[in-house]
Amino acid sequence: MNKERGMSRIVKTVTCILSIPITIFGLYIILHGHLTPGGGFAGGAIIATLVALFLISFGSVKLPEKSLSVLESLGLVAFIILAFIGLSTSFFHNFLANSNGLFGSSVSFGSNSGFLNTGGIIPLMNLAVGLEVFSALSLILLLMFKGDIND
Repeated sequence: MNKERGMSRIVKTVTCILSIPITIFGLYIILHGHLTPGGGFAGGAIIATLVALFLISFGSVKLPEKSLSVLESLGLVAFIILAFIGLSTSFFHNFLANSNGLFGSSVSFGSNSGFLNTGGIIPLMNLAVGLEVFSALSLILLLMFKGDIND
């Protein structure tokens, strides 16, 4: 019995078209986590929905589990390294804040005007968390889908 995996051509085409806006939106949520609601967890989960979308639409995704596991570990290690770098002052010290470098612009008195480079190490930590959450959720989805197919 030869059965075609995945959905119709229309669903597959819409999935391919939506992959870029979903990725951009997820990255936007990750990078603006210190300014708006969101951050690494929410953005990583949004980007991981692409894996679910591709699994449902195409019936499979060619993402090796080992590379997702390595990316997950890389995100965790990056987060821990950023936490330990500021240890001369305190654990998780925001050493980039007010350094006038990348992500280190100072904020004038009052509310933050929405500049992305005012977060210090928080956007970098959001990126690390986003990478970890994307990898972990994608790995969970792949393993669940793989177990469902083999029945």
